[in-house]
Amino acid sequence: MSTDTTASVSTHILDTSIGRPAEGVAISLTARGGRDAEWVALGGSATDADGRCKDLPALPEGTTHVRLDFEVEAYFSKNQHSDKKQAEAQQDAPRVRDSGAFFPEVAITFAVNPGEHYHVPLLLNPFGYSVYRGS
Repeated sequence: MSTDTTASVSTHILDTSIGRPAEGVAISLTARGGRDAEWVALGGSATDADGRCKDLPALPEGTTHVRLDFEVEAYFSKNQHSDKKQAEAQQDAPRVRDSGAFFPEVAITFAVNPGEHYHVPLLLNPFGYSVYRGS
């Protein structure tokens, strides 16, 4: 939860290829206090059955930039059998893939202001993704 001197972050993932939450995706959180500062790993978590990650570490005071790293390759590799059938059904989709995802990881970096909450949903499919600031 954010305070007057810190921001807070939450996220969830929807696998748009199946229209369901993406469960079990590992997420790591890093932060820095200034554009030229070093990134500091704060920890991470994984999405639950609802695709939500409710227990990300708190941001330290002075955080100005945050990065969420979503490890999606393992998720798609685990679910590759259904993704492969979907890919084969798409006219222009590759017939053979080396892994379960075209993007093995998704890194989202954004600026934060003290006292604000940032919910960052990830809409994911095997060949692309979209992200936005939610509420």
